[in-house]
Amino acid sequence: MQRNMFLKTLAASAAAMLSLGAGLAHAADPLEVPFYYPVAVGGPITKVIDGYANDFNKAHPQYKITPIYAGTYQETIVKALTANKSGKAPATSVLLSTDMFTLIDDDAIVPIDDFAKTDADKAWLKGFYPAFMANSQTGGKTWGVPFQRSTVVMYYNKDAFKEAGLDPNKAPATWKELSEAARKLTKKDASGNVTQYGIQIPSTGFAYWMLQTLTTPNDVLLANEAGTKVSFDNPKVIEALDYWVNLTKEGVHPKGVIEWGTTPKDFLEKKAAIIVTTTGNLTNIKANAKFDFGVGQIAGHVRKGGSPTGGGNFYIFKKAPKEQQQAAFEFAKWVTQPERAAQWSMDSGYVAVSPAAYDTPALKKYGQEFPQALVARDQLPVSVAEFSTHDNQRVTKVLNDAVQAALNGTKTSAQAMKDAQKEADRILRSYQ
Repeated sequence: MQRNMFLKTLAASAAAMLSLGAGLAHAADPLEVPFYYPVAVGGPITKVIDGYANDFNKAHPQYKITPIYAGTYQETIVKALTANKSGKAPATSVLLSTDMFTLIDDDAIVPIDDFAKTDADKAWLKGFYPAFMANSQTGGKTWGVPFQRSTVVMYYNKDAFKEAGLDPNKAPATWKELSEAARKLTKKDASGNVTQYGIQIPSTGFAYWMLQTLTTPNDVLLANEAGTKVSFDNPKVIEALDYWVNLTKEGVHPKGVIEWGTTPKDFLEKKAAIIVTTTGNLTNIKANAKFDFGVGQIAGHVRKGGSPTGGGNFYIFKKAPKEQQQAAFEFAKWVTQPERAAQWSMDSGYVAVSPAAYDTPALKKYGQEFPQALVARDQLPVSVAEFSTHDNQRVTKVLNDAVQAALNGTKTSAQAMKDAQKEADRILRSYQ
């Protein structure tokens, strides 16, 4: 009897120990934290992001940040919102700053302020450039953490400038100077075919953003701050689009719709002497240009220059478990610390998101050796928020289509913008 009791007690103790061991092993498993990142293919950027995730996980063994490469920005928001609706939301995703209203309307994200509880957290949240927060805050709340942010800049071939008798150390500063430079830089062969265009502005994917590089210096905004009204048919907007269209009519800019992705390639292949595109192309151009190139701020007109900001923010998804949300917040905070923001800027060409990043020894040294890297940052005081409204995908498509219609010559600038205004008003009626 006693022997049976002893054996039962021993078995119970062993079972308890096994159960405790399993519990401890289970407790030691890191928390999986899915992170959607917008890149279509592998390459240098995915290696950098993988490196950040690994370094964060080593420093925070309780978490396992897992990057999921989800395609373009447009594909990534579709995947993130689909996963959110199916109850399998990522903890966090880098999505366009302009997606803020869409994400709020879908009740997909939570305010970042909910996590910034300590004085240090609040100081970090106040440390970003105000120009980047314009697309990260609304209604008194912060919804996104600036990460891969940009402004639009002008890249120009200094050798081509010298050949055309232009100052290679001075980018065109006004629309008038830009038109004159584009004429001098346009080259033709014996048959009259253009071999080098003076200027090229892409018009697929982000046509609205490129239009903003003309409307901003013309001192007009495309939308109100609340994202409920647009001003496409404003005479200043029409004038800005007309300036672009006239560059094509003069033969100094390629006709029709120009691909976003081929524009840096055309610059590297000397098919275009000046291109207007994101500072996110800087590292690519620096690595591959076989000629000396300059980077200039956007040319001014009514006001001195001015570019829309652009790029992506971290967002935290509402349906993710609380522990995952907290991990996402810790990761966003960790990856935007000054030293990492500085390194990311050097690795990618994006603007470092805080003044503190530019005060780091590494970025100070880089800026002295490669001053082109500071142009996008120096433009921030005259930058405006990237175009963004409620139902942003639809309204942006309306504007993109209108810009392309004007560039294709199927509509005048005035008609294209008036038609776009009417359609955007219809889409936004319920938000007004």
